[in-house]
Amino acid sequence: MVVKVYGPVKAACPQRVLACLLEKGVEFEIVHVDLESGEHKRPDFLVRQPFGQVPAIEDGNFKLFESRAIIRYYAAKYADRGTDLLGKSLEEKALVDQWLEVEAHNFNELVYTLVLQLVVLPRMGKPGDLALAHSCEQKLEKVMDVYEQRLSKSRYLAGDSFTLADLSHLPATRYLMNDTGMAHLITERKNVNAWWENISSRPAWKKLMQLADY
Repeated sequence: MVVKVYGPVKAACPQRVLACLLEKGVEFEIVHVDLESGEHKRPDFLVRQPFGQVPAIEDGNFKLFESRAIIRYYAAKYADRGTDLLGKSLEEKALVDQWLEVEAHNFNELVYTLVLQLVVLPRMGKPGDLALAHSCEQKLEKVMDVYEQRLSKSRYLAGDSFTLADLSHLPATRYLMNDTGMAHLITERKNVNAWWENISSRPAWKKLMQLADY
């Protein structure tokens, strides 16, 4: 069964799902959703995602939205296929969940605000709030210091294996490195930079970058 992923391939949250599917070797079809025209707010899409956000997936008769819920689902559904993304012991699984929560609440929200203010709004011809962007940058400095400390003790965030905890960071970190002018948040930290170079070199992520035409 081919998984239908609704959302633009260049958007961060759909990329989170696509990276997981590629790691697992799950066949998928990308159904483009035009965010600029507001397609994600139209009634036919709201049936799939009532909050008007991307991505949403359709797997046979099963439908699901929220990217982190989707990657947890496929990591569990195909636990015996491809990369083990969940961890093996109960403690490893708990650490994966812990760092997924950190990514969602301490990392991604700040990066999202930076991208909005420094990239998205200027592309739309609107001024970004530079003071807000600077505030987010300062907060991210402290967040990345925590990451640097953690990654001094283990190769990956949840231990010595690549998991969802690392995968979930890929889309937003790519924005930091390539689009916002904030690459120093990564490159100035030895362990964080080594981690980024490692996870962004994975074949699945490289394939996704080709699909996204980066």
